[in-house]
Amino acid sequence: MTMINILFFASLREQLDCNHLSLPAQTITDISTLKKRLITTYPHWEKPLNNKTLLYAVNKNLVQLEHALVDGDEVAIFPPVTGG
Repeated sequence: MTMINILFFASLREQLDCNHLSLPAQTITDISTLKKRLITTYPHWEKPLNNKTLLYAVNKNLVQLEHALVDGDEVAIFPPVTGG
């Protein structure tokens, strides 16, 4: 079975109390579908994952919610980085 690996960073990782997980790739077509699957599987993650400022990277490249996913992709989800 092929998987999509998901990494969570910064304050999002703390809110979800999760560093990473993997989901079967066969029914996940894009970032938006992945987000819906995460919320369905972990309903208590809905509020943090619906934060409109979250950023998404696939294989270390920033992407939009419509970005297509394929078997073996690594998806990073993180809040915007602030400097100072």
